Amino acid sequence: MIIRVIAAIFSQGYGMHDDHFLIIEAASSWADGYDYNHWLPWSPDSTGKPEGHSFTYVGLNFVYFYCMKFLGIADPKILMLINRLLHALFSMLIVYFGIKITEKISAPSGEKTARKNAVIVGWILALLWILPFLSVRNLVEMTCIPFILWSVWLMLKNENKRNFLLAGILMGMAISFRYQVGVFAFGFAAVYFFQFRWSRFLLFSAGVTLTFALTQGLVDYLIWGYPFAEFTGYFTYNSNEGTAYIPNENYFMYLLVLMGSCLFPLGLLLGTGFFVSARKYFLLFVPVILFVLFHSVYPSKQERFILPVLPLFIILGVVGYNLISNTAFRQKIWNFSYRFFWILNIPLLLVVSVAYSKQSRVEAMYYFYENNEKPQKILLEATGETGLSMTPRFYSGQWHYGMLERTDTSQLLTVYPNYSYDFILFYGERDLDKRIAQYKKLYPEMELGKRCEPSFTDRFLRRLNPRNSNEYIEVWKTNAPAR
Repeated sequence: MIIRVIAAIFSQGYGMHDDHFLIIEAASSWADGYDYNHWLPWSPDSTGKPEGHSFTYVGLNFVYFYCMKFLGIADPKILMLINRLLHALFSMLIVYFGIKITEKISAPSGEKTARKNAVIVGWILALLWILPFLSVRNLVEMTCIPFILWSVWLMLKNENKRNFLLAGILMGMAISFRYQVGVFAFGFAAVYFFQFRWSRFLLFSAGVTLTFALTQGLVDYLIWGYPFAEFTGYFTYNSNEGTAYIPNENYFMYLLVLMGSCLFPLGLLLGTGFFVSARKYFLLFVPVILFVLFHSVYPSKQERFILPVLPLFIILGVVGYNLISNTAFRQKIWNFSYRFFWILNIPLLLVVSVAYSKQSRVEAMYYFYENNEKPQKILLEATGETGLSMTPRFYSGQWHYGMLERTDTSQLLTVYPNYSYDFILFYGERDLDKRIAQYKKLYPEMELGKRCEPSFTDRFLRRLNPRNSNEYIEVWKTNAPAR
């Protein structure tokens, strides 16, 4: 828990587009009486049709922001600190149920082995280098995991029929967070069906259906006037356009991500153990491998898509390798790999857990809140960059101001003739002095408001891949009358 609290305190910002703009910007704007993404049908700029975003998780964040607003808490950084702390606490269920599941399925091998496997899994799930950082983010791929593992634990706990209904209800909640988890749930239902365990199949399926009907059917009916509107929109989008988004034909990508997350060579041993576990732990193996295969075949691929099954991959990898570690040589390989894992993992954990992601973008927007500035028109001057990243308006504490972009030197300095701005955000350090000098001719009273440096992690990621537009930003106030 301590490392997750540290991550919640120090790992500010956001990880990627989806965990901020599809969750935080949407939910917080609703709490302020605005609709940032224009998702709601009654919004003035709404397209009038569902765009395929489940309202369950973003709706829970709306409730959070609404309550914070009611209590008078408005500082964006404080709001996100509390939000991250709540997510850190919730993510501890991953560790707890990971230990319980490992103990349960390892029990036939003896109490000592079960305890040993559970301890290994517990430490990995608690301190795997990437998990504390991801656990305090608003990623649906992460926030659905506690529901998944809780559901799995109930299915394994005992044969009480009520457990299978509750397991279905929890799995339905996970699906309402992340629709693709439905493939994972289908794996459990299929195993029960083909094993002729009809009561388990029916109760589990009923629980999933009940939760999905309430969170997607009823909620969408109240918003759109008909049930499953967003799910239908999601299915339609992915059928027509989703396959063209970040195409990737590497069919082994997700297995490599699962193993790579656990570092080499331990990840390779866990991959071996995962496949070895198929025979003895069929009930858990089938849903995981179906989830992996589904994403492997689907053309659009992003590494985060596979996160929901990472804990179960680790669990099955540990208990599976234990089944074949009956020789001194294999045990030596495991002991070396496990020790070497911690040598690699701990430095990465210490760096990543305190990483301030997208620091310059957040600080540039936070400037307006901390200085009580009320911008009307902002120019994003990015001719020194190869691309322009989206601005997280949430951190400015306000929504109603205009933004225009200048990304090409062929454009007018003001983009439109006789247009005036009260703030200019200069992106990138290339030709920065020259670009500022050009605008000082238009705005003689222009003054520097804030320099926003990218964090160490942002700079490192950009060196690895220039597509990561983690840029240096300067905020300048023009002191010019609005026109």
